[in-house]
Amino acid sequence: MSTTRWRSERLKHLGSAIFAEVGRWKAEARAAGIDVIDLGIGSPDLPPAELLREELSRQALRVDRYGYPTSRGNTAFLQQASDWLAHRFGIAMDPEHELLALMGSQDGLAHLALAITNPGDKVLLPDPGYPIYAAGAALAGVEPIYYPLREQTDFLPDLDGITEEQWREAAYMIVNIPGNPVSAVADLPFFERLLATARKYNVLIVHDLAYSEMAFDGWQPPSILQITGASDIAVEFHSLSKSFNLAGCRIGFLAGNREAVGALADLKANIDYGVFEAVQHTAIAALKADMERGSQPPVGALYQARRDRFAAALREEGWEITLPRATMFLWVKIPVLDGGTRWTSRQISREMIMQAGVAVIPGDAFGKEGEGYVRIAIVEQEERLVEAARRIGRFLRTHGLTSQVGQEEAPHAN
Repeated sequence: MSTTRWRSERLKHLGSAIFAEVGRWKAEARAAGIDVIDLGIGSPDLPPAELLREELSRQALRVDRYGYPTSRGNTAFLQQASDWLAHRFGIAMDPEHELLALMGSQDGLAHLALAITNPGDKVLLPDPGYPIYAAGAALAGVEPIYYPLREQTDFLPDLDGITEEQWREAAYMIVNIPGNPVSAVADLPFFERLLATARKYNVLIVHDLAYSEMAFDGWQPPSILQITGASDIAVEFHSLSKSFNLAGCRIGFLAGNREAVGALADLKANIDYGVFEAVQHTAIAALKADMERGSQPPVGALYQARRDRFAAALREEGWEITLPRATMFLWVKIPVLDGGTRWTSRQISREMIMQAGVAVIPGDAFGKEGEGYVRIAIVEQEERLVEAARRIGRFLRTHGLTSQVGQEEAPHAN
């Protein structure tokens, strides 16, 4: 019997291999007695606020929370999501037709292509980009057209660099601002230009805004749906995983174009029964508390403080980095060896785990444009981050690695 008899060929096109490989490196290092500081996977290291844990406990104890939920989402949750969007972005979304509850935004991103495209269609995807974008396309038999995110354009899509033929071929385009692994920022004029181009070629814009509440220095990421008429040609994913430390609860939502939202709702009605009711009611409490707060979400202040202290410690060790204005990630250019040569992202990531006990993700895990970079998740307490920087410094000096001398902070769009 063939060894691949029970293994689909489409699995070869999914992008989880490097994450599994990094997991093996961490296990190998720990087996050798190394204390690993894990700055690889972007999972919040803190629990939800006490009021949310209490609400989840109350909801879980109710006997009426254990029936099948609807796949579209609890009416109260969808209304609260609509109210939060109006509060946060000043936009009006119809809870019945323009919103859909999700088991985290990854649920929707994984299934969207199956709902709105046909096998053989083409889609525009960022490179580097979050792996589920390409995985969702592969599962649907859709061909990716990758557009590069490069330092020269502040890691924003170069709309003029996408050819007319590519625009005409694409069914949809995913953008992720601020994003993962790069944390580029953009203002509304950029999104206006993007939507104007998409409208010209009838391309649906899919905006992944999972990090909307994790921004720094007073900046607030906009929603693409703030632009008049955007819901005619765009949808937007939101997640409570990072904003409220509810990653394990798996709760998010999709907003925007009612045809695309309805298509995904119809697909999900055939494959799942929705999010646990207790979790949806906890999410309602989270969104209500955020609306009542009237100030910067605590998660933004937390990660800004971590960013500042970790970046300062890295710079003291000779590794110059560009400060992100959002997200829990640093997208860092790999230093060069004294002789002018550069390690690959995979080489330096493995050696940093095995020799320094610091886990990061190699940039090529996110696409070929990611080579030359590593992604560092600031998901540890500040003291632990400083220790990680000290270890990295010793590692760099041991191998004759020099800093990116003269690297300046890139200009920002707003």
